[in-house]
Amino acid sequence: MSEGQKAAVIFGLANKRSIAWAIAKKLAEDGWQLALTYQNERLALEAQDLIAELPGAAGFMCDLTQDNQIAKLFEELTQKYGTLQGLVHSVGFAPPDELKQPFVNTSREGFRIAHDISVYSMIAVARGAAPLMTSGGGMVTLTYYGSEKVVPNYNVMGVAKAALEATVRYLAYDLGPKAIRVNAISAGPIKTLAARGIANFGDMLKTQIERAPLKRNVDVAEVGATAAFLLSPAGSGITGETIFVDCGYNIMGF
Repeated sequence: MSEGQKAAVIFGLANKRSIAWAIAKKLAEDGWQLALTYQNERLALEAQDLIAELPGAAGFMCDLTQDNQIAKLFEELTQKYGTLQGLVHSVGFAPPDELKQPFVNTSREGFRIAHDISVYSMIAVARGAAPLMTSGGGMVTLTYYGSEKVVPNYNVMGVAKAALEATVRYLAYDLGPKAIRVNAISAGPIKTLAARGIANFGDMLKTQIERAPLKRNVDVAEVGATAAFLLSPAGSGITGETIFVDCGYNIMGF
């Protein structure tokens, strides 16, 4: 890594429709050195093809449910980059069945999995990255409006996203003295791999267009641009916040 160049690690790369990919492309345009992670061997091939499109970017496999893999990753990042200035957490999952039945029927195991992968993983990677942010830095995670209001079929993911947003605030408090900022982006509905598991997702997209002040769905590149802003010096005074990038949908009462 050349002197003065910033480095960031991005979690959650799945395919070219991933929000993580949109953020990676924007950060690469802005001159960041990037480490992109993917969950397992099944996702490795497509991920590596994407990573090859970004100059100087490197790929790492890391299952965020495994503490030993997280520890190994940050050892590798320390060796390769020395320090980090950015982290992007674009990770969320609940068992598909939990999104197809009434919320009241949420299983204990489904609840545990949703919170482990969607929430605890943010704490785990923040803990791993903080010692590498020796001169401060920024962390960004992704959330959704279902954390604040009932979105039918979003179910346990809405509860998990509410926990994630609270996690952002507590991490911002803990890491603020180290000049590390932690924020969330609440993006409007986007056709990602994860979104496929939500019943009637097409209705969410249609309703967004009808009710949002901008009368359209958000473009994933707009989310990427917002993440880049939050990680840049322009966002230096912002921490603990949830920033909506949803064409204004969240402001509407009816």
